[in-house]
Amino acid sequence: MAEFKKIFTCSCGKTHDAMIDEYIVENNAICRVANYVKKYNGTKAFVLADVNTFHVAGEKVCSVLKANEIPFSTYIYANKALKPNEHAIGSAVMHFDASCDIIVAVGSGVINDIGKLLAKTAGCPYIIVATAPSMDGYASATSSVDRDGLKQSLPSTCANVVIGDIDVLKQAPQSMLVSGLGDMLAKYVSICEWRLSHLITGEYYCEEIAAIVRKALKKCMDHAEGLLSREESAIKAVFEGLVLGGVAMNYAGLSRPASGVEHYFSHIWDMRGLAFGEKVDYHGIQCGVATLLAAKIYEQIKIIVPNKEKGLAYVQKFSYKTHCKVLKKFLGEGADTMIALEQKEKKYDVDKHKERITRIIDHWDAILAIIEEEIPPAKEIDRILTLLHGPKTVEDLGLDKDIAIKTFHATKDIRDKYVASWLCFDLGIIDEIAL
Repeated sequence: MAEFKKIFTCSCGKTHDAMIDEYIVENNAICRVANYVKKYNGTKAFVLADVNTFHVAGEKVCSVLKANEIPFSTYIYANKALKPNEHAIGSAVMHFDASCDIIVAVGSGVINDIGKLLAKTAGCPYIIVATAPSMDGYASATSSVDRDGLKQSLPSTCANVVIGDIDVLKQAPQSMLVSGLGDMLAKYVSICEWRLSHLITGEYYCEEIAAIVRKALKKCMDHAEGLLSREESAIKAVFEGLVLGGVAMNYAGLSRPASGVEHYFSHIWDMRGLAFGEKVDYHGIQCGVATLLAAKIYEQIKIIVPNKEKGLAYVQKFSYKTHCKVLKKFLGEGADTMIALEQKEKKYDVDKHKERITRIIDHWDAILAIIEEEIPPAKEIDRILTLLHGPKTVEDLGLDKDIAIKTFHATKDIRDKYVASWLCFDLGIIDEIAL
């Protein structure tokens, strides 16, 4: 926990707040649940889980509470394929026991997203007992949910305490271990694009936060091979890295330190799953595949010769109306929300583009240096995914081969964040990218 500080004043001029009070990663950590409930003056706990996570760790949580004479109520989702949508969140709210004054969620991504929203609604302290090192949302103050056909990050509460019991985490399915490492691989791209956006658009950037993420990422990659044999040091490295990814987002007050275009690939695939019933995998697994795609995209960017006139001409000819038709066909109703966002954000504004392309041309050497410093060669990303026997292509995810390039074009439209697809659009080369 050397990198963790609750609050600190930074050289960037801001005071950063981790929002979580603490996290623990150790053997038999579940036994400390009762202590934390008491620390937050809880008199009755509401235990939230699904049928899978309750069996894995929820029963032990209840046993610990009972042994410490702490009353509790439970709500266990019967659905083994739970989704973080309006129905699931509403169900948690409707089953909440109003006599409870603290929430203890037991699970990983979906349960945590629901638990954070429930805690915000109920106004209760919130503890998450993790069941897998599978994603970086444990410590974040947002919940990734399916709303109106669009994958969205909604403001929620942040866990007061994140508990990682290594004895539980190391029993997670191999696919969830791969998912966790995939979500960490994404940090190569997120830090790169945060720096690029700072240079091109003037977006806020903090080197101290970026350094925390880089250090956690390196530790994960150093232990990647150990995940195969479920080495405790590897499990701990990945879980801590994921928690620190969430903390970094809280420090920054935005998702930049932990997600970039690779997360948008995943979001688009989730949206197509909602709209057309296409296969959807774990978020981190999709991010791993998308990180490899992003690395290949940046390798193509690095070898071009930027041309301002080409970028200006491309944008002048670009038809946003036609683009919207393509989005609707590709994403279904979810595209409507993205199109509505553009009415507010004006990302395609011609004058804004002129400002961006000018800065791109003027700072091209610096852009190349950032890409080189932050993103390893695609072959290295490929090696890590191969090492873990994880998916590497969209075909491995069960999607059509041509989906990758279509997804890349759509990543520009999710929200106002400068990512690889915007850089390629500004340069007028987005139609030339091959995946």
